[in-house]
Amino acid sequence: MNKFQIDRLLVKVSQGSNQAFADLYEATKKGVFAFIFTYLHNYADTEDATMDVFLKVKRNIHTYKHGTNGLAWMLQIAKNHSLTLLSKRKRNGEQILHENAHGEVSPMEGTAGIMDAMQKSLTEEEQRIVTMFVLFNYKHREIAHQLGIPVGTVTSKYKRALQKLKNTLEGH
Repeated sequence: MNKFQIDRLLVKVSQGSNQAFADLYEATKKGVFAFIFTYLHNYADTEDATMDVFLKVKRNIHTYKHGTNGLAWMLQIAKNHSLTLLSKRKRNGEQILHENAHGEVSPMEGTAGIMDAMQKSLTEEEQRIVTMFVLFNYKHREIAHQLGIPVGTVTSKYKRALQKLKNTLEGH
């Protein structure tokens, strides 16, 4: 689903369409889950946070501006929510657990091995770049804007991340 289709769904959600919200959820849930996972590194927490993010999307739909990048708006909500959760954990002195995909059931069930490989071999920033490029079809300049880093940095980190991921998956 491209960003124009997401924009149309968000507009319909703002008009009260529950069907549009269900369609939006189905179209973006795996990508939002993967994006949040790059912050939380815990499947159960990521599943909960994904649900929270979609509730925040619906609750705050009145702040969405039609014609802008709806996916970027949603990912900003996901990022802010993830950072808030991490901050609360840190304040409460909770240990931040990093789980792997083995034995876990999640919305990313079919790609759990790749998520595990990404977690093992890539930095958090590289995970975000790969997730945004592969799952959301963002262009490098859009990723750069979203993450606040230069386009050249995104390009080089993406290429390095793919090589690292390939090496991990091949067992090197």
